[in-house]
Amino acid sequence: MKYAAHINVMPLKELLDPQGKAVSTSLSGLGIEGIQDVRIGKHILLHIEAATAEEAKAIATNACQKLLVNRVMESFEVTITE
Repeated sequence: MKYAAHINVMPLKELLDPQGKAVSTSLSGLGIEGIQDVRIGKHILLHIEAATAEEAKAIATNACQKLLVNRVMESFEVTITE
């Protein structure tokens, strides 16, 4: 069966996010007020052939741990859809 793995990667909350800080400053400079914090991450979409959704999630998680995510600086979340 074919599955889609949606992976959201974000910088760890304990770490400074310079890209998010730059966007936050720019939004304020444009007069867009009320935004208290900006964190910039990335979204990765993998199309996976697997027997079950659990197997697809395991494959996606393995890909994250081995290549897609810098676990020293980033966290990730995997969501599987059909």
